[in-house]
Amino acid sequence: MCGIIALYGREPVNQMLYDGLLVLQHRGQDAAGIVTCDDKKLNLRKDNGLVRDVFHTRHMEKLAGNMGIGHLRYPTAGSSSSAEAQPFYVNSPFGISLAHNGNLNNAADLERELFNIDRRHINTTSDSEVLLNIFARELYRTKTKTPGADDIFSAVEGVHNRCEGAYAAVGLVVGYGVFAFRDPHGIRPLVFGSRKTAHGREYLIASESVALDALGFDLERDVAPGEAIYIDMNGQLHTRQCAKQSKLKPCIFEHVYFARPDSVIDNIFVHKARMRMGVKLAEKLEREWSDHDIDVVIPVPSTSRSSALEMANHLGILYREGFIKNRYIGRTFIMPGQQQRKKSVRQKLNPIELEFKGKNVLLVDDSIVRGTTSRNIVQMARECGAKKVYFASAAPAIRYPNVYGIDMPTCQELIAHGRTDEEICSAIGADKLIYQSLEDLIDAVQRGNKEITDFETSVFTGKYVTNISDQYLDELESRRNDTNKHQERQQSLGIDLHNSA
Repeated sequence: MCGIIALYGREPVNQMLYDGLLVLQHRGQDAAGIVTCDDKKLNLRKDNGLVRDVFHTRHMEKLAGNMGIGHLRYPTAGSSSSAEAQPFYVNSPFGISLAHNGNLNNAADLERELFNIDRRHINTTSDSEVLLNIFARELYRTKTKTPGADDIFSAVEGVHNRCEGAYAAVGLVVGYGVFAFRDPHGIRPLVFGSRKTAHGREYLIASESVALDALGFDLERDVAPGEAIYIDMNGQLHTRQCAKQSKLKPCIFEHVYFARPDSVIDNIFVHKARMRMGVKLAEKLEREWSDHDIDVVIPVPSTSRSSALEMANHLGILYREGFIKNRYIGRTFIMPGQQQRKKSVRQKLNPIELEFKGKNVLLVDDSIVRGTTSRNIVQMARECGAKKVYFASAAPAIRYPNVYGIDMPTCQELIAHGRTDEEICSAIGADKLIYQSLEDLIDAVQRGNKEITDFETSVFTGKYVTNISDQYLDELESRRNDTNKHQERQQSLGIDLHNSA
């Protein structure tokens, strides 16, 4: 999962891009990058690290220009090197820079095509570089000398015809304008907004609406699945549906975990969706465990707070904050290695003993992935003197890998894969485990936008909205396992794997 942003402004956009990335930092803490366009020149700064660490005054001063794009990356297989940081750039045709959130499922085939047919070399293992080169090739095929909206839209149509998977992308063509597009299923989120200034209208495109809020832009709407947006150098907005067939099937996990609660995605208020998840979970608990002995509901901060509070209110049980969160620790399930995850859980959360001692506690979390965090949290509650520790998940059991841009671990690393709910409960050390049903999760989210009739729910069902072969899943599992990730990270740091003790 990544964060992307694009700006067309009437004044320098470097500070706005920086501020926008800051509010999207939850979408990726591994690397950050900004590229701006100043007349006919691109200015780029990107590196591994948080936004505040990557950009200093000396870098910001060099990011001149009135339009630009930014990107945030979280760690995935093959992405530990700073060379994988985005945005990417190609000089032909015209000079194009692009940043991408998602995952191309046919990236390997496309890379071979680009070399064998177009003689384009891909220098990284990132599918985002593949996406950029496909777009560049399709724009070149228009044979235009001065690209306009029709040429950009023709190139995006070519991208849709060749690329499979999930992709929300922003980019710019040097000296011509800013563009953005979303895959025909709209799996990854993308919104745009505008504001009127003394010098004319400005436009902002981002992964989440919170970026628009923070920068004072009015939300226009979501970018539709298969749609492309282009803002030319005169500030004219152009939009077009570029996919022959499109149907919105957004990733439901955005509402479970990734998105900020103050975001609006596909016209659904994330906070309200999570509140409804809490009510649904409470109703299920009442049906299946009417004689419960829960004394207090405690959320696992911070994504689960909206669900936990509504759950407590519906059950008429005391709600208490029982953990203090260190906000300077990254999100644990996307940490690059199991040992680092175990360590970071204890660094991230510290329990308030008096909220646990002598009580039967219901811990509420947004989901359970590997189970590392859940196991540690249950243990912390017991160490604080809890009599019984129950656990509730606002999402169903995650049993399958994600192939659309979330670096969910391999099947064997998912605690729910091949286990019953009772076995999972025992594995995390809880006295009882309550999972949300998939039907209730869908209803909780869909109620915010009845026009969405289908969601991408493959992590729960193993059913993917695009064609995914068993061979692809096997290759993905090989790349994603913790051993390979650890080796890649060591290689990126220049460590000799054969000679290191």
